[in-house]
Amino acid sequence: AELKHGRVCMLATVGWIATDSGLRFAGDMFQNVSTIEAHNKMLEAGVMAPLLAGVAVVELYGGWLTLNGFEERIKREAGDFFIGKQVLPKDPEQERLMRLRELENGRLAMLAFSGICTQA
Repeated sequence: AELKHGRVCMLATVGWIATDSGLRFAGDMFQNVSTIEAHNKMLEAGVMAPLLAGVAVVELYGGWLTLNGFEERIKREAGDFFIGKQVLPKDPEQERLMRLRELENGRLAMLAFSGICTQA
């Protein structure tokens, strides 16, 4: 759970900073909306339902992987969604270091996002 929440917070922190820096998606509905107002404005525009559906699909896949991992039908490490392994170093020590960096950066992002939300 820590790895998953760290990954989500890394994305959330970058997204919040990018939005506050003035980066926006193309389209009128995304312009002139502050980070604080974004959720309510996107609900009004009908953007959140497809986003929620996409998140639900990812969560269902994660649940399926978890159940199959508990029942030992598949060999799976924590946080492994069977995508992105090709970017890990081939050397086992370097792979271990890369995984540790991801975990530590995720912890930092959780603190950063908590601070951003508290200050906002």
